[in-house]
Amino acid sequence: MTVQTRSLSELTHDAIHLLARELGVVETARFLSQFGLGHGDYTKEREALFEGVSTEDLIGEALRFREGDGSSAL
Repeated sequence: MTVQTRSLSELTHDAIHLLARELGVVETARFLSQFGLGHGDYTKEREALFEGVSTEDLIGEALRFREGDGSSAL
């Protein structure tokens, strides 16, 4: 049995066309936007964002938030 496959670009084109036909252009755009790859280096950004912050600090912050304090020490 031989299976013939289309190229990924052909498949993508057909899938987007079907989505647009069935959902409309706006809903198709909303759906596709969730699959963005993003940008930047999250690891470096995370290290800079949480530099000097311990796990205990984060837990305390979460507990304060849960208790409804609403303030942020970080």
